[in-house]
Amino acid sequence: MKLLVTGASGFVGSALLFRLSLDAQHQVKAALRHEVSNIPENVMPVQVGDLGPETDWQLAVSGANAIIHTAARVHVMSDKVDDPLAEYRRVNVEGTLHLARQAAAAGVGRFIFISSIKVNGEGTPSGRPYTADDKPAPVEPYGVSKREAEDGLRQLAAATGMEVVILRPPLVYGPGVRGNFLRLLSLVDRGFPLPLRLVDNRRSMIYLGNLIDAINLCISHPKAAGKTFLVSDCEDVSTPELIRRLAEVLDRPVRLLPFPQTLVRFVCKLFGKSVEVDRLLDSLVIDSSKIRNELDWKPRYTMTQGLEETAAWYRRKVNSV
Repeated sequence: MKLLVTGASGFVGSALLFRLSLDAQHQVKAALRHEVSNIPENVMPVQVGDLGPETDWQLAVSGANAIIHTAARVHVMSDKVDDPLAEYRRVNVEGTLHLARQAAAAGVGRFIFISSIKVNGEGTPSGRPYTADDKPAPVEPYGVSKREAEDGLRQLAAATGMEVVILRPPLVYGPGVRGNFLRLLSLVDRGFPLPLRLVDNRRSMIYLGNLIDAINLCISHPKAAGKTFLVSDCEDVSTPELIRRLAEVLDRPVRLLPFPQTLVRFVCKLFGKSVEVDRLLDSLVIDSSKIRNELDWKPRYTMTQGLEETAAWYRRKVNSV
């Protein structure tokens, strides 16, 4: 099968590219913003520049049977642009639909869109997990842009016949992880005391290897066409439990302090970190039974295995500095 991976130098895209390159039945192209040196030798690089409404995808989509679209303007904690929603829409909505239209015109049969659980919302305080069939309720600009891209892709699929598959992962962790998860790894590794012992929440996550497996399955599975799936490790943990597991795989002592959550929120708000602390204190649980039942998918790796691989990568990263 001839495949195109967008965002091929990113966290998810680069791991997916490596996995697909190992399968002799695939011929793979990598859509890149600029030239990079770390793509597999048997992958054809195609420079397309920045993702947007004017990107020329003609060479990249030519001959492709399926596209896996991982490129996006990702969630930015401290956005510097004047109108974040407009910029998210320009890249994640207009850029995605521009690619999809060119793909449909070129005869691409399937378009796999890596969306986000933020399309469902920012949390599940009621204890009821998000499902793939819930009414979307995005709150922040990133989630809004992903929902609008999903809606546009479904309309395009209805008009052209190109099959669209949508995956909404929660937080993705694994070798190469960035952002808050990497910062938490560093804090635990340095033995920094964290005032989170009293937190009683549940969070769903997905190990990078499990997400890649789910994407790979959706490339050709006939029952995936036209579907939206939520994917996770199927192991939900509290923030204190996650910290304990990280300490174990890093071989570090656990330092959790029993501070009231109201005090933690108040202090973090003073320092402009309300959004970050919400992700540590609030619950976000998803139900991935739809993809398990309909595609017979299940996570290949346990959370412990995923955290061990992530810790091993982190150790190599720290030791190489």
